[in-house]
Amino acid sequence: MEIWDGYKADGTLAGIDLVRGEPIPDGIYFMTVEILVRHTDGDYLLMQRDPTKPAFPGYLEATAGGAAQKGEDPLSAALRELKEETGIVATNLQPIANMLYHRMLNYQYLCVTSCDKESVTLQEGETVDYRWVSEKEFISFINSGDMIPTQRERYDNYFKTLGYVK
Repeated sequence: MEIWDGYKADGTLAGIDLVRGEPIPDGIYFMTVEILVRHTDGDYLLMQRDPTKPAFPGYLEATAGGAAQKGEDPLSAALRELKEETGIVATNLQPIANMLYHRMLNYQYLCVTSCDKESVTLQEGETVDYRWVSEKEFISFINSGDMIPTQRERYDNYFKTLGYVK
């Protein structure tokens, strides 16, 4: 059973525990984190979702991420999710944005890594493959409609600041 902290819209703790899969009371949010991974050579990491996942099975996604566990702050959750889903151990993540998105208090980060590109690991039940793509291929990916639409929507402002989208 996965337990999350409940939050108010302003990001403060609501004093309520949430259980994954159970209804979330009105006006309460849970924290999620997403980490976009760019190699120091400019390539971006794409992960292929497990085909058994209920949402967007088999899709390529541009981030690692998930829900923060009870007691985690956004950065701790992001570092944990990054390691679990990719095997990449980071010491510093760059905050990109945070926003309310549906029932989520969503925090986004950028990880710039010099890791061995062949050292990426897959998390059983989450991912089945990965690939590194050039910046040009990444821009094509996010503008092609192949990117998970909700993920694309959450990163839209960041991609605009980079000139990747109009």
